[in-house]
Amino acid sequence: MDIEPDDPYESLPESSAAVTHMMAGAAAGIMEHCVMYPVDCVKTRMQCLVPDPRADYRSVPDAFYKIVRFEGMKNTVRGISVVVGGAGPAHALYFACYEKLKKTISGGRQGNHFAHGVAGCVATLIHDAVMNPVDVIKQRMQMFNSPYQTCRLCTKQVYQEEGFRAFYRSYTTQLTMNIPFQCVHFMTYEIMQDLLNKDRKYDPLSHVISGATAGASAAVITMPLDVCKTLLNTQEHCARTQLSYVNGMISAFRTVYEFQGLSGFFRGLTARVLFQMPATAISWSVYEFFKFFLTKKPADIDDNKYMSGISVQASSSSSS
Repeated sequence: MDIEPDDPYESLPESSAAVTHMMAGAAAGIMEHCVMYPVDCVKTRMQCLVPDPRADYRSVPDAFYKIVRFEGMKNTVRGISVVVGGAGPAHALYFACYEKLKKTISGGRQGNHFAHGVAGCVATLIHDAVMNPVDVIKQRMQMFNSPYQTCRLCTKQVYQEEGFRAFYRSYTTQLTMNIPFQCVHFMTYEIMQDLLNKDRKYDPLSHVISGATAGASAAVITMPLDVCKTLLNTQEHCARTQLSYVNGMISAFRTVYEFQGLSGFFRGLTARVLFQMPATAISWSVYEFFKFFLTKKPADIDDNKYMSGISVQASSSSSS
């Protein structure tokens, strides 16, 4: 009995693996953030500590309605340009690092979920180093009645008024959130793949289900830290805390609790889950598709056409 060779897009030669993972990762990151950007805007708005009465949203549908009704549809995508510019390289490095470390730590064996978690942690360090300044600009553009007209002007003004440190003020909190987030995310994704796609073939449905489950699980667990990260990025109402700026995770936790109590740490939870489920599903499905597409040889395509032709002929013969 012949043993089938490994799936070509799971056993790439070293010379092409990194480039393929980076190209697939960049496409996945851009698609994920662009498609779900309006929901991300709602999440940022709903995490406000003391919202303007005109931006006090009761639910995700209510937020969408008010933003579109009173501010226009374009305000749901304010700041998207900086995300497009940052998500590509950030996710390219992120997925390439994850795939390399996953294979190195596990020795190429499937089912080593500890290796998946460690690889996800290290990949997060690189990803967040690129994305943290992007998140600062993006979230300041997303806030209600934002004073910034463009991403470029926002970057310039933040740098002039708060210095370079402002772009990494939330970096420690982001890592504190994203390291457990990515551990849960990658481990859940790989566990779901073990259940739904044990042979690790290209299977779009299993990638979507696994990605959505992983995103929702990780979003719920790390929600309080996401609220604190938003505060550190936007510096909302920092004057009322009698501090020049809200610095550090402890200060952010204290400020959120002062304004909103324990419930404040879960403001925008529904929006975050609604963002993360499809966003992670999109990210993994696009990533796996491009990884498959970029490594699919012409011979494979011809074989598929040949096999499709045999199937058509067989069905025609059986029907006659």
